Amino acid sequence: MSDLLSYKNYNGTVEFSKEDNCLFGKVIGIKSLISYEGASVKELEQDFHNAVDEYLEDCKERNIEPEQPYKGTFNVRISPELHRTIAIYAMEHGKSLNAAVEEAIDNMVKL
Repeated sequence: MSDLLSYKNYNGTVEFSKEDNCLFGKVIGIKSLISYEGASVKELEQDFHNAVDEYLEDCKERNIEPEQPYKGTFNVRISPELHRTIAIYAMEHGKSLNAAVEEAIDNMVKL
């Protein structure tokens, strides 16, 4: 179960402000600040959708490419021993290191 909102490949947080007695959040995984709020979960989700749609429309009007939260590349630091182990596994199975790491991650996160 996730506390993230998802819409058009964008994900957003769900937080509660006791002081303002409202729900709020922001889109994660991009540099642009896209925030939203609502008095109920339904309102929060609707404002999230509206905020993403407005961001995409603004990018279209300005003729710029919208930021994509997940490009498919990232750096990860692991121990030298684990690096050696996965590299050997990849060679023994005729795979690239990237393919072996992708397989391992895919196996880990399958629901």
